[in-house]
Amino acid sequence: MTPDYSVETLAMAGGARRVAGVDEAGRGPLAGPVTAAAVVLDPQNIPDGLNDSKKLTAAQRDALAAWIMAHCDWSVAHVDPVEIDALNILRASHVAMCRALAGLRQPPCHVLIDGNMLPRDLTLPAQAVVKGDARCLSIAAASIVAKVLRDRIMVDLAQQHPGYGWDVNAGYPTPGHKRALLDLGITPHHRRSFRPVHNILCKAPLVSD
Repeated sequence: MTPDYSVETLAMAGGARRVAGVDEAGRGPLAGPVTAAAVVLDPQNIPDGLNDSKKLTAAQRDALAAWIMAHCDWSVAHVDPVEIDALNILRASHVAMCRALAGLRQPPCHVLIDGNMLPRDLTLPAQAVVKGDARCLSIAAASIVAKVLRDRIMVDLAQQHPGYGWDVNAGYPTPGHKRALLDLGITPHHRRSFRPVHNILCKAPLVSD
């Protein structure tokens, strides 16, 4: 499946002038923020090679992110581990999405959200698009920006906290990251409500992640 502009075109046929795609990166990691991006593409100026961020190389993502940030109305928002632990990761992801939308230069007329749920605080006309990053070019663009900017944060944090491999695992629960948790302990950037971290802190099982 390759993303196209058909869902956006349908929204524009219904009267929407500005359609924003929204996606997040970093729901699964044990450390670092969850990051959401919102992007409004110009349908007359869409870059070649735009695709779901997971289907691109790091170099392709970097090049496309640079193009999007130079040519589009875009915004990014991060929710840190303290807030993730207070809210839960789904709610934190949705908060990041709403904050990203609020950061656009102009509010969109219609919003396409990756996934099967809309954020409960979203007040703009919107629709959830399952596998949206693989279906909608606007959501694919947002997925690229969110992934690239979150990865840069994790590279910076890896320099501050060496040994966890965040520059290569982006905070995900790889075997090396889990070993480092046991050997080096928990940092302020770890999500204490996530099971592997919680179990080290409390030595007790958590009912849910």
